[in-house]
Amino acid sequence: MREYFAFVSSQNMAFTDCMKPTDMSTEKRGIKRKNWRNRIGFFLKTNSSQSILHLMKNRSYRPTADDVHQWAQSLDKLLSHKYGKAAFCIFLKSEFCEENIEFWTACEDYRTLTSDTELATKANSIYEEFIKNEAPKEINLDFHTKNAIMQSLHEPTATSFLAAQRKVYSLMENNSYPRFIYSDLYKELCAAARGEGKHIKS
Repeated sequence: MREYFAFVSSQNMAFTDCMKPTDMSTEKRGIKRKNWRNRIGFFLKTNSSQSILHLMKNRSYRPTADDVHQWAQSLDKLLSHKYGKAAFCIFLKSEFCEENIEFWTACEDYRTLTSDTELATKANSIYEEFIKNEAPKEINLDFHTKNAIMQSLHEPTATSFLAAQRKVYSLMENNSYPRFIYSDLYKELCAAARGEGKHIKS
């Protein structure tokens, strides 16, 4: 019964992590749900999904059933696994919110930099791509967080994007991640890892 309510709750969550405030109309949410299967099929054919398809077609290289099961334990376990992260990326693309995982990944890379020059270059790149208004992959952040990042661009540090990264992680953890765990894509991955299902439909 607990699992049922968790499922219902995840299905009723708004797509707040995937859509700009201006896109939150009921009509557009309906379109997103209606075309979900078509988009999964499309993205499974793109280069970004080749690692998953290769994985499922080559028994010795795909994750074990235990690996895939652990992805459902936490978002952290999912993102720490190469193929789990790739599968989650495919799912986010199907929901038009891949900018969240791309931003999170960019922040992870940013935190490994040590030289001031590299930090400045990467910080500006992240700001231009994800933070500023009308950025090509603009993420959903509040004004104060955006403003703090903009102010830090003068002298960026390793933690300049930490607050924003945590907010985006929380959005994914509370919205996209539960939907992924209950998605057909994850179910097919589980079946394929157990050797019970057909290959992911393309």
